[in-house]
Amino acid sequence: MKDKKDYRGFRDLIVYQLSYKLSVEIFELTNTFPKEEKYSLVDQIRRSSRSVPTNISEAWSRRRYPKSFVSKLIDADGEASETTVWMDFSKDHKYINQERHTYFTYKYIEVSKMLNSMINTPEKFCY
Repeated sequence: MKDKKDYRGFRDLIVYQLSYKLSVEIFELTNTFPKEEKYSLVDQIRRSSRSVPTNISEAWSRRRYPKSFVSKLIDADGEASETTVWMDFSKDHKYINQERHTYFTYKYIEVSKMLNSMINTPEKFCY
């Protein structure tokens, strides 16, 4: 009989669910940004936030190869970090308030902690 982890999909991962939710929230939030930011800040923050769950899904499909799995999770963590920098710019340009900035900062710290746990224990996920 196959191990239970073989039947789970990436959509079942809490880190995927949270990072996906955050990317949707960022998409909605950036609709309020000035039009002149559409092809710069808005594009960048949307791309990096969407790359987090995308890289998690790609990592999941590479579970047979632990090094590749870890590599994609590292990419996801890098995109999460990049997103927080774009949030810093958003706050400093007064496109978002301190409360929203703090919310996203702490949520991406949470994402990063979960990703790093997976990176440090790939054997729990790989086969």
